[in-house]
Amino acid sequence: MKILIRIMMLMPLGLLAQTSNIVLPQDKGPDKIDVSGYPAPTQAAYKVFSSKCSKCHTIARPINTMMKRDEWERYVKRMMHKPNSGIGDNQGKQIFDFLVYDQTTRKDKDPKAFFPALSDEEIEKLKKQ
Repeated sequence: MKILIRIMMLMPLGLLAQTSNIVLPQDKGPDKIDVSGYPAPTQAAYKVFSSKCSKCHTIARPINTMMKRDEWERYVKRMMHKPNSGIGDNQGKQIFDFLVYDQTTRKDKDPKAFFPALSDEEIEKLKKQ
């Protein structure tokens, strides 16, 4: 009975984590990256990234967002702790490693082609529109 009550209490959180009804500017950009020139472990990490991160929001969102290494670390840890993310420690590390590699290899070369990360306040403002 206690388990059922806990599940019922957590359900709204799980549903919120699985649906992202807000559309950010990044969501409208490309939703794929050609990683054929990336090292094999990074290509494998891209597959983990694509499958895990698309559960809760568009994959275009992180693909089109510029962040510094420490910001990616905070972002991945935050996503790992979302209910039902299914991202374990090893997968979180793979995702982080991919995002940092992609940032330095692709995005840092043409930063004007990507969007800066939005603050929590900016996201809340978009939700209210």
